[in-house]
Amino acid sequence: MPTPSLLSQLEHFAPQPAAPLQRWWARQSPHRQDRFAVLAPLAAVLLFLVAIMSAFGYLRFEENAREREAINRDVEYTQQRLRLRLLEQQEQLMRFAREISSREVSHNDFVTRAEALVNLFPELRALNWVDDKLKIRVNYRSGSGTTKRPAARSETLEDSDTLVNFRLSRDLLLPIYSTPKAQTDEAALLQLHLPLIEKAKFKGVLWVEYSIDALFRYGVPQELTSKYALSFHDGAGKLLAGTTGSESQLKRHLLPWASPVNTYEMPLTPVGNGLTVRGMAYRTSLGVIGSGLFWLVMVLAGITAWLLLANWGHTRKRIKAQDALVQETAFRRAMENSMLTGMRALDLQGRITYVNKAFCRMTGWSEAELVDKTAPFPYWPEEDIELLNTRLKDELEGKIQAGGIQFRVKRRDGSLMDARLYVSPLIDAFGQQTGWMTSMTDITEPNRVRDQLAASHERFTAVLEALDASISVAPLGSDELLFANKLYRLWFGTQAGGHLQLVEEAGVPSPVTSDETQDTVDAFAGLPTDQLSDKETESAEVYLGSLGRWLEVRTRYLSWVDGRLAQMVIATDITARRVAEEQSEIQTQRAEASSRLITMGEMASSVAHELNQPLTAINNYCNGMVSRIKADQINKDELLGALEKTARQASRAGQIIQRIRSFVKRSEPNRSLASVTTLVAEAVELAEIELRRRNVKLTQYVAPHLPSLLVDPILIEQVLLNLLKNAAESVDTAQRPTAQRLVKLRVAQAVMSTKPVIEFMVTDTGGGIAPEVMTRLYEAFYSTKAEGMGIGLSLCRSIVESHLGWMKAENLYNGSTVTGCCFTFWLPIANPPPASPTQRTDSPTLQVAP
Repeated sequence: MPTPSLLSQLEHFAPQPAAPLQRWWARQSPHRQDRFAVLAPLAAVLLFLVAIMSAFGYLRFEENAREREAINRDVEYTQQRLRLRLLEQQEQLMRFAREISSREVSHNDFVTRAEALVNLFPELRALNWVDDKLKIRVNYRSGSGTTKRPAARSETLEDSDTLVNFRLSRDLLLPIYSTPKAQTDEAALLQLHLPLIEKAKFKGVLWVEYSIDALFRYGVPQELTSKYALSFHDGAGKLLAGTTGSESQLKRHLLPWASPVNTYEMPLTPVGNGLTVRGMAYRTSLGVIGSGLFWLVMVLAGITAWLLLANWGHTRKRIKAQDALVQETAFRRAMENSMLTGMRALDLQGRITYVNKAFCRMTGWSEAELVDKTAPFPYWPEEDIELLNTRLKDELEGKIQAGGIQFRVKRRDGSLMDARLYVSPLIDAFGQQTGWMTSMTDITEPNRVRDQLAASHERFTAVLEALDASISVAPLGSDELLFANKLYRLWFGTQAGGHLQLVEEAGVPSPVTSDETQDTVDAFAGLPTDQLSDKETESAEVYLGSLGRWLEVRTRYLSWVDGRLAQMVIATDITARRVAEEQSEIQTQRAEASSRLITMGEMASSVAHELNQPLTAINNYCNGMVSRIKADQINKDELLGALEKTARQASRAGQIIQRIRSFVKRSEPNRSLASVTTLVAEAVELAEIELRRRNVKLTQYVAPHLPSLLVDPILIEQVLLNLLKNAAESVDTAQRPTAQRLVKLRVAQAVMSTKPVIEFMVTDTGGGIAPEVMTRLYEAFYSTKAEGMGIGLSLCRSIVESHLGWMKAENLYNGSTVTGCCFTFWLPIANPPPASPTQRTDSPTLQVAP
């Protein structure tokens, strides 16, 4: 059923009664009627011929326009294809450049990768690795396959254009394309300079040369080169590659007038204005005007015009009106059926006169069930009828909200959805308002997403407010506070002073503020890496006297929602942890002293035996001298010799007592430069007492010229003594024969994770460590001895780790049989020497000679 506007248009084009025209003709004089009768057909024919000529001219114009649009489209397609090809190559070359910058590519790898890229992209002619001193490190050229590696004298860049592009790439740190120029004696080339950047520093360029001729051959589709004269030109318009021809060769000079040659030119990106793609169309047809068909049509048109002149106008109007009606009806129906927006038309009384299919799909009601219905409508929820009646009344009175109104819609199945309604007046073809047109969109999903986002924002804010850390965000170079959670506000208030104080206390430098009033962009556009701290991801522990708290402060930079560069500071209260660490340090010192006393207690019998020998010798010497003096059987020399031996034995006993006293004496931790040889000698001196008691032999190797260690000597001696004593106990417990009762001590320099260290290795021939014990080896108060306290090895590892070292234990095997155990710990060297021995990258392994 056509709409009212279409019906009025059909009536407008319908044939009108002929009575007015006949009355006007009857009022004319006979002479004027004759003139009209003679001139009217002639004028009609002339007008028709002019129309035919215009039609042919328009067709010729349309032909040229289509040809011009075709070549424009094809040249743009060619330019886009070349652009994508260059960008793809640029992306792979930039990835190659990043690998070179990160030192992942050796000279041989460079040649291999360059050859692969040249095979993949034939237009690549050469790849050169140029350092920041303008020296060519390595180059590769296609065809010859020659490579060049650094020698005593490296090649440097001498071409002025290449130097200019090198400097541009160095200054801008961006890929730079050269400006190609036509050469008379060689093929034109295109250069690309890709900067090599390592940690924001310029390290050179990857210099790539393109063959423009090869780029044309492999980048331009062959189906286009057969249709057009495509070519590449430089900035001066000179030919670089491709085929071209002059307009005089391609123009047609066929009657009645000549046709121009269609050409189109556009720059090739990302190269820039220095390289353009030009296309020129070939003439493959004679056109419309230059053929005999034109003259035949002209004659037939004249005859047809003469015969159909009387009926042509009327018929044309009827056909035009019918076509317009059919096309508009079909177009409107197709448009309405394809719309996702529900359309509804109301008359001035509020009756539904039209609904589209989208409206029916939304509500679930058919068109027949909705048209001619009045309020309340079937899709109104029962609980909203009163509200919707009020809104309908306002709608019919013209009280329309520009932003639309939101209401609920009840579907046929009883479910509800949220909808937004927009209302506009419905005007007919004569400018009269016949009703109201409304469009309805389903906003259920947007409302659901908006509610979820609001709920998510509330949850996120609640989490931030409940955190036990202060969080604040402020823009760089400004005192504005963008965000602060509850704990920050509790500590520092609502100003940015606390944020800036934390940044200052943490040691992160503030960027230099600048006057942005004279700039078109803000001072931080482009991420000012020279003004940002290199330690933004690290944390700092600071003490704020105003709060009386220790805080762990972490900072990082982020881009705020409005695009500004901002700094986020997270401050966590670690006062309790610091107090606990101080108490733990005190307890550790007490445990170290207790461990030394326990060790001496366990070695008491051995120490007593060790002291008994010099004391017995002193007693024997004294008794012997007394007896011989009483018997007057000793002279002065013999007496002096006996007294010297007695003094040496007493000195030996005193040394043993002094060494034990210095070992068990409690003192504050004192780290100083200590000789490794002295440390080992003093620890072995105490350990030999226990080793001799258990009949265990000690073999030691201390490498010569070892560097000093920055350690607490007493603590390191305690570690060595514990390990040697445990090794002797393990050998004694295993009841090895005398020949196998061995403990080996090896001290040498090594490298662990690129750091020079001193390696201490204690190896025994005991029964090893059980697997269930190995997992709890360093656990405090865990021991396999009946009288052990279980703090020895735990304390040893704590001492080693407090000196930034590592400790490791492993069993030694002969096949599947355990032949002993090896304890190893490493301590960093205070001042590492320039040369180091063989480097170890993994955990050290013990190699035992068979």
